[in-house]
Amino acid sequence: MISEKEYKKRRTRLGRRLKPYSVAVLFSATQKIRSNDTEYPYRQDSNFYYMSGFREDNATLVLVKGAKEVHSYLFVAKKDKTQELWTGKRLGKEKAKESFYVDDVFEQEEFSTKLQEFIQKKQRVYYDFKLDYSKVKLLKRYAKTIQSYENLATLIEKMRLIKSKAEIKLIKKAINITKKAHHKAIKVSAKLRYEYELQATIEYIFKKNGAYSDAYTSIVACGNAANTLHYIENNNKLIQGESILIDAGCEYEYYASDITRTIPVGSKFSQAQAQLYEMVLKVQKEIMKMIQPGIFRSALQEKSEELLCQGMIELGILQGDFKKLFKEKAHKRYYPHGIGHWMGIDVHDQCPYKTIYGEEFALKQGMVMTIEPGIYLDKEDKSIPAKYRGIGIRIEDDILVTKNGCENLSYEIAKEINEIYSLT
Repeated sequence: MISEKEYKKRRTRLGRRLKPYSVAVLFSATQKIRSNDTEYPYRQDSNFYYMSGFREDNATLVLVKGAKEVHSYLFVAKKDKTQELWTGKRLGKEKAKESFYVDDVFEQEEFSTKLQEFIQKKQRVYYDFKLDYSKVKLLKRYAKTIQSYENLATLIEKMRLIKSKAEIKLIKKAINITKKAHHKAIKVSAKLRYEYELQATIEYIFKKNGAYSDAYTSIVACGNAANTLHYIENNNKLIQGESILIDAGCEYEYYASDITRTIPVGSKFSQAQAQLYEMVLKVQKEIMKMIQPGIFRSALQEKSEELLCQGMIELGILQGDFKKLFKEKAHKRYYPHGIGHWMGIDVHDQCPYKTIYGEEFALKQGMVMTIEPGIYLDKEDKSIPAKYRGIGIRIEDDILVTKNGCENLSYEIAKEINEIYSLT
C-alpha cells in the first residue's frame, strides 16, 4: 500500500510546481453506465488517485496557493443511509478527516460555495483539460480575477514518470500474480478447447490472488488471430500445432502489470515458430542491454527496428539490401508498433514522452516501461515463405530503469523455449 505520508509528499511537490496565487482542482472519476441502469465496476481517475489515494466517486481535491503557502482540501460524498443500503458504505467527512492528511475535509455539497471563497483574488486555475465541459463551466463561473487556465494533468503526469519504492513494490506484486497466471496458462493450454477458456483460467488466477481487476482486456490469440494486435474476441478454437499469443496482466492496488508471452498449443513449437520466436527474443534481450539513464526511447525503437529488419532478411521474410529495405521501412509491415511504453497506475501510463517544447525525455532511474518487440505474419500474405504465414509473436516484459542499467521486473515469467517446455 501507498502510505498517506507519500500522498501528502506528492501534494507538497505539486504545490511547489503551482504558480503563486492559484487554485488547482482535481475531480474524481464518475460512474460509467454500461447499459440502461447498470454500471461498469468503478475505478478512480488515475491522477486523482495518485494525488489523494481516495477511491470513492463524487469527490474533489483542491490545492490553494497564496504567495508561497499551499493548503489542500478534500470534498467527499455525504453519508446517506438509504443510498448506502444499495451501493455500499461511504467514508464520510469525519472518517476522511481522520484518514487523509489534508488541511480540511468538506462534503461535496459545499464545493460550489467553498470554490467561490478559494478563488477570490487568485490569478490562475489549474484543472485537467480532459474534464467534461459542465465542470469547466463551474470553475469559470467565479473566476473574476483569473488571468490564465493551465493543464493540471501535465504537471501530475510528469511526476508520475518516476516511481517510488512503494509504487515499485506494488508493480512487482502485480507482476508476481501475473506470473502465476501465465505459468498456469502454459500448463493447461493443451487441455483446453477455446481461447476464452484460457482467458478464464488466467483471470481466475488474478482474482484468486487478490488482483480484482485486469489491467486491460486480455488478449488470447491462437494462430492467425495473433496478427490482429488488439484482438480481444478470444473465441477461436485452440488448434494443436498453432502458437498462442497471450497478452494479459493484472492490476493490484491500482498498479498494473503488462506481460506478453507466446506459447505453443501442445508440447512444442514448430521449426518455423521457434525460428521466429528466437529472433524476437534475441531482439528483446539486445534492447534491454541498452537501457540505462540517459538513453532515449527513440534510440531503443530504432535499434529494435534495425534488428528485426535484419532478422527478417535472414529468415527470407524480406528480400533485398538491408539499407534499402530499412530506409523504405519495409519491416514496418510486420512490426508496426513501438518498442514499449510507460507503465504504472495505468497500463499505458499517462506520462509524457516529450517536453512541451517537443524535446524527448531521456530515461531516468525509477522509470518503468515495457519492452515488447514482435513480428506479425498474416496467413494471406503470399510474399513471405509459406511456413511462416499465420504466425504472430510478441514477447513483453516490464522494466525498471536503475542507476546503472535496468532490472527486468518480470524475469521470473518463463520465456526461454526450454523454460516454456518445462511447464507444459
